[in-house]
Amino acid sequence: MSDAPDRDDARGAAAAVATPPAVAAPEQTSAEASARDILRSALGSVFAAAFLVTLKLVAGLLSGSLGLVAEAVHSGTDLVAALLTFLALRVATRPPDRDHPYGHGKAEHLAALGEGAFLVLASAFIGIQALTRLFGESSHEVDANIWTFLVLGVVLLVDISRLLISHRAAVRHNSPALASNALHFASDMVGTVAVLIGLVFAANGTPEADAIAALVVAVLVVVAAFRLMRRNVGVLMDATPVEAESVARAAIREAEPDVELRRLRVRAAAGRNFVEATIGVHPDAALGEGHAVADSIEDAVSRALPGSDVVVHVEPGAVGSGDLRERASAAALTVRGVREVHNVRVVDVGGRPELSLHLKLPADLDFGHAHDIACAVEAAICAAVPEVIDVHTHIEPLSTEVEGARPQPTEVAAEERVVRDLVRELTGGEPDALRFRTGDDGLVVLLTVRLAGTRTLDQAHDVASELERRIREQAPSIDEVIVHTEPAEAPS
Repeated sequence: MSDAPDRDDARGAAAAVATPPAVAAPEQTSAEASARDILRSALGSVFAAAFLVTLKLVAGLLSGSLGLVAEAVHSGTDLVAALLTFLALRVATRPPDRDHPYGHGKAEHLAALGEGAFLVLASAFIGIQALTRLFGESSHEVDANIWTFLVLGVVLLVDISRLLISHRAAVRHNSPALASNALHFASDMVGTVAVLIGLVFAANGTPEADAIAALVVAVLVVVAAFRLMRRNVGVLMDATPVEAESVARAAIREAEPDVELRRLRVRAAAGRNFVEATIGVHPDAALGEGHAVADSIEDAVSRALPGSDVVVHVEPGAVGSGDLRERASAAALTVRGVREVHNVRVVDVGGRPELSLHLKLPADLDFGHAHDIACAVEAAICAAVPEVIDVHTHIEPLSTEVEGARPQPTEVAAEERVVRDLVRELTGGEPDALRFRTGDDGLVVLLTVRLAGTRTLDQAHDVASELERRIREQAPSIDEVIVHTEPAEAPS
């Protein structure tokens, strides 16, 4: 069944209630369009509930049917619930602001909780009246005429229509308030069927059937109310949505299998998940590397749980039991103020290792503070690598950027010949890339060569080191050589 009639009828009223008259903007975001669609659906529920209250109450009073009066009361609570939903959605669809950085989504759940309370009160009233008719001394006649059955037919059509409309809207927008409306409409439809059956029996000489139908409606109302309240209390108390947490955990594991997931918290509001993850990365990982891992996790969780708000907190992982140099570097980088660690050397002294390393600190740091940082680094390494007998630190200022220049080809023609000859001699091929830059102390050569992929890392490093040594030896004007090695493509 199409939802166009309900939405068309509600469009004018929604515009009058939700916004003042204005010229529509030429372009609307998808979020704004979704919010308008939700509000139109909620406003349509208000009109439908008001229509059913009037129809059922008039028919019930004229026929004397407690079942119809009970259904009118049920629909009356739906009218109040629909109004609460509409007003709550106007709040819930507002974007986050300074006072509500997580948005206003929980207004929907507060409204749904209020709906549940109204339903419980209505069911108590219906149950008392039905029991009075069943066990009271006075009898109550029910006039089940053709008009009463026609009214019930119209009510059933409206119930089915608004059930389908609200259900589709709730699924499309993942809205708990609209889902609760759909649940109410389903219970209304079942209640209407029960009243219809009761009236059929009443028309055939069994007036007690109408009171029994009213009791059935009361039970349906209570069941719906408690299900609704339990679900929304869980959301308001930030109960963990188990399925969403499982999906988020699986997404993190698939995106970054080597990352240590230390804590994962998930909560939901208004159909949106809020995910907070704390991860541990390798302790010597650079800041940019840790940020890239966090971005990867955020993207993966957002794809697995569309529309989620994902926050990832990165912490240094525990220093493992790997290579001694690696453990020492990781421990040094945990000290605040250290920007870079290099030239980590280990010397065996009487069967015990002794360690030295260079620390790069901000150039404008005063020497006293720099010395304190160096002492903290030595203490951190001794704690993380207890087998070392001593730690020596060398402090260096973090170099500032130097403006380089690209020399003209004629200015480096001789140096280029030297480099190319040596590359051919040591690798058997031409350089993959060769560039020259001018530095403060002379020329800088940026060289890329290709080596057989079957070589070991040690062999590749030996070739690169020999290239650097011989280039500087045969071309004294070259101050620095940076050799980048890449595996050669295997012959097809």
